[in-house]
Amino acid sequence: MRTRSTATALAVLFSSAALAAAPAHADTTQPLPVRSTGSIVVDGVHQRVFLSDPSGGKIVVTDYRGTVVKQLTALPGVLGLELSADSATLYAAVPGGTDAIVAFDTATATESARYPVGDIDPKYPAIAGDKLWFGYDSDATGIGGNIGSIDVTAPEPTVALAQDPQSPWFAAPMLDGAGGTLAVGIPSQSPTELGVYDVSSGTPVRTAHRSVDGGNLRDLAVTPDGQRLVVASGYPYHQAVYSTADLSDDGSYPTDAYPNAVDIAPDGSVAAGIDGAYEPDVFVFKPGQRTSVREYDFGASDQLLADAGLAWAPDSSRLFAVSHDYDGAYRLRVLEGPTKAVTKVTADAPATATRAKKLTVKGKVTSRAALPAGTRLTVTRTDLESPKGKALPQVSTKADGSYSFTDTPPAGGKVTYKVSYAGDAAHTAASGSDSATVSRSKASLSLNNNGKVYSYGKDVKFTAHLGKTYKNRAVEIWADPYGTDKPNKLVKSGKVNSHGDLAVTLDLRRDTKLTAKFAGDARTATASATSTVWTRVSVSLTTAKQYKSVKAYGQTYAYFHKSTDPRFITKMPYYKGRSHRLDIQVYYQGTWYDAGSEYFGLGTNGVSEVRYTGDHGQEVGYRLRVRSSYINGSSGDSVNSTTYGSWKYFLFTK
Repeated sequence: MRTRSTATALAVLFSSAALAAAPAHADTTQPLPVRSTGSIVVDGVHQRVFLSDPSGGKIVVTDYRGTVVKQLTALPGVLGLELSADSATLYAAVPGGTDAIVAFDTATATESARYPVGDIDPKYPAIAGDKLWFGYDSDATGIGGNIGSIDVTAPEPTVALAQDPQSPWFAAPMLDGAGGTLAVGIPSQSPTELGVYDVSSGTPVRTAHRSVDGGNLRDLAVTPDGQRLVVASGYPYHQAVYSTADLSDDGSYPTDAYPNAVDIAPDGSVAAGIDGAYEPDVFVFKPGQRTSVREYDFGASDQLLADAGLAWAPDSSRLFAVSHDYDGAYRLRVLEGPTKAVTKVTADAPATATRAKKLTVKGKVTSRAALPAGTRLTVTRTDLESPKGKALPQVSTKADGSYSFTDTPPAGGKVTYKVSYAGDAAHTAASGSDSATVSRSKASLSLNNNGKVYSYGKDVKFTAHLGKTYKNRAVEIWADPYGTDKPNKLVKSGKVNSHGDLAVTLDLRRDTKLTAKFAGDARTATASATSTVWTRVSVSLTTAKQYKSVKAYGQTYAYFHKSTDPRFITKMPYYKGRSHRLDIQVYYQGTWYDAGSEYFGLGTNGVSEVRYTGDHGQEVGYRLRVRSSYINGSSGDSVNSTTYGSWKYFLFTK
């Protein structure tokens, strides 16, 4: 079975040239319109990825970003895929009733040839020597599994079946090849059964055959030199390695439980994957190394690597991985620079520091592939004076990867130091940062009129005064009227005058909290000052139904017949739920006495009319007075200060 590109040096050259002109990208993940996956191969010449979907009977074609560009349909059960050595042709094994090897032009992703193989089920194509080989089974005829071949370079390609007359394979074997070596294994078999054929002459000669200590085979790959076979089986919990000469044990690539994928790049880099929910999903090994240089974890525990779901770009610049979740949603993951060891940079700055005083920043650079002493790191300081960052002198690492440098911050506030490593052919770029809170001088800011009480509608001038600062001379004045229906609002902003003042005049209609704000600057801290002023309401009271008004006892009295009920009309600014208090007093033997009080609601027009009822005959001869007032809190709201209206005088006559 082939799940990778078998590009020649020419294909690698073309793909490298194309990638050199393309911008670098971070890892990406794209959804795949498939119900299953069988094989994945990468065309480096055209920068295309091909994935088979046996359940959907199609091949999905994506670009190097994972974006679907085409779907090749009407391919029932399509499983194994293989690329020609020059990446010009894609071969697909289609067993579901088609029983053919179907060829596609990779430049146009269109069918270019079809090779019927008879009443068998071809499944796993692989190129080795000068032929296209494929594993197949034919249980209907009782033949079992075997190997077929097609000489696709011949003028008239012909299909040859039963290439191993003494085939030990009870089902279609999975294939992979390199040079004149063809390796085979039975998927899902326990214990796993492997074989090796020499196909350099065009006729397969079985040179090794063995059952190994492992089971549930999921994927296999032959090294580019044809000397080793790497196997991914559910057990043991590593990708086992065997010599193709005799299938003797040759170590392993350590991963974790349930290996299910392996692919080897043309340069010998190995990608090994597992079907594990809580461990890294993919392990990458550089050529000749058996310790992983990099690991990838897909994150969520329900994101699992698909069987045989790994494929290298021919130039090793990318690794493509197919994942799925428990709901059957598939994704193509494009892993950039997979052979680069992940680099980490830490930075540690003091939590607090004094402006214009020296501080020390230290940290460390670590990687699985150790960096040499003297590795250069760039340093950037970001502060209020340099919000876009200012480059500081580069710093070099020590033998253990540690570094330190000193700096004298010219600005206060939050000062961030970012230390970066640019990366190289063997290491990823990385950066780390930390911040220090650097001291600033205190600003003097004040706002007048705090605690004063004003009449309704009074125009009041508020002045903010700013003391000495470094550069910034701008101040904001905000006004927040009492009540939830009025927002806190910026009413004035600008630079203070030569005396340090910024003034604004407000028409006061409610109690109001004002705040002056200074944003600070590189050497002066932020500051604010508040002033809360109280505002009375506008309240008036008039009487109605009197038959005359007379100047008496130093006041103007409204005269009412004892048979008439006076009307008291109050006008006051409306606020939701607001009421006014009406007080009545009677004069007796030189003193005014309370005769009663009651709250009455205001209409939405701010008017309340109260009828004064009762036996007014008993009040004849007495002097009376009435007033309307707003009582903070008791009148239904607290947006104004308590305000007592003027007394209105009246009396009753016969």
